[in-house]
Amino acid sequence: MPLHATDLALTRNSYYAATALRDCSHAPLQGDTRCDVAVVGGGLAGLSAALDLRQRGLDVLLLEARELGYGASGRNGGQAIHGLACEQEVIEAQLGPEDARRVWAMSLEALDLLRQRIADHAIACDWQEGYLGVACNPRKGRALMQWADRMQSVYGYPLQRIAASDIGDWIASPRFHSGIHDPRSGHLHPLKYTLGLAQAAAAAGVRIHEHSPVLELVPGDPARLRTTRGEVLAHRVLLAGNVYLQGVAPTLAARIMPVGTYIACSQALPPALATSLVPSQSAVCDNNFVLDYFRPTPDHRMLYGGRVSYSTATPADLAESMRQRMLLTFPQLQGQAVEYAWGGFVDITMNRAPDFGRLPPAQAGGARNVYYLQGFSGHGLALTGLAGRLVAEAMCGDASRFDVFARLRHRNFPGGRWLRTPALVLGMAWYRLRDMLG
Repeated sequence: MPLHATDLALTRNSYYAATALRDCSHAPLQGDTRCDVAVVGGGLAGLSAALDLRQRGLDVLLLEARELGYGASGRNGGQAIHGLACEQEVIEAQLGPEDARRVWAMSLEALDLLRQRIADHAIACDWQEGYLGVACNPRKGRALMQWADRMQSVYGYPLQRIAASDIGDWIASPRFHSGIHDPRSGHLHPLKYTLGLAQAAAAAGVRIHEHSPVLELVPGDPARLRTTRGEVLAHRVLLAGNVYLQGVAPTLAARIMPVGTYIACSQALPPALATSLVPSQSAVCDNNFVLDYFRPTPDHRMLYGGRVSYSTATPADLAESMRQRMLLTFPQLQGQAVEYAWGGFVDITMNRAPDFGRLPPAQAGGARNVYYLQGFSGHGLALTGLAGRLVAEAMCGDASRFDVFARLRHRNFPGGRWLRTPALVLGMAWYRLRDMLG
């Protein structure tokens, strides 16, 4: 089943969609036009790049197949966290220690840039400081503390250690043994942020067209992008559609997999109960391989993610299964209903490192003018913003920072189009078993 068809059912009961005002729409592309840069994808990466490019004086046109924020940008867990989805050792092994430190520093810059854009454009998106990483057992606790020690000694990044004797002061749950706290990371309402960024881009002069899927990219200089109702000639192109490019760039699709992620949101809780669950009001994530993540909302709900599907099949009775998962962490929510349950697809790479680069000349009509951003692997809320800035720098003549990421090597998922999904399902079942066995 196509991803869009699966998505339609998943988007109907989203807390984000119910609480974010879409007060502006953008007409589909009609007829033919030209631009300096065409951006394909109206999520955070595409909008961030479009805004930066327009602020640099370029004529930018953005094409979104559905609505702005339709994909992972408008449906994710809302956690903006230091680092990447992969461990830093993955980056060190490929790029060496110096460039690994540059990548880490850029992940922190991404958090600063997110805050800056919220302030500069007055985006009301419920930003809340604080991130709590927690371990489910003593072994996981030792691993978490060793990781924190290494991040401080190698990268100079301090994190507050929370001992087993103190974890109850931070989270009212019997599940967790110990943790770390990072005040620099935080959480927000991702759809409100995405729509605020789109408003800023439109105000800056970016030409935005929703419901304008790109059916074909004909490489060259200029490149030609064909939509259902018109064509665009562009000197540079950014592909930022991730798993929703739907065949526009087949070589890129082989390097990412669509993974279904699912989130529930409780009914509004009594304020005292809601505040007691996570007194610091931080976002929370455990350090299992197949992890749970959750956060309080400003209207006293608990927003909880923890189900994934590597087969693209939606779990049965999603709301109830998510409620049961929430109760494992917070038994005191027994009797509190789940009011919203939704999901969507994120793009993961084999090594969970982000995949940024340019299409080779052989695939881009002899040119080097087709850039892409993909593979955020569920850790892109902040990094997408910086990725947009890096690609804007590269298109304007300074590719030094973009090329640090472009040097990361990525492999195709094994098994080809038909066998890679069942192979990944089996692999993830093994990791789930390891998590359960502690």
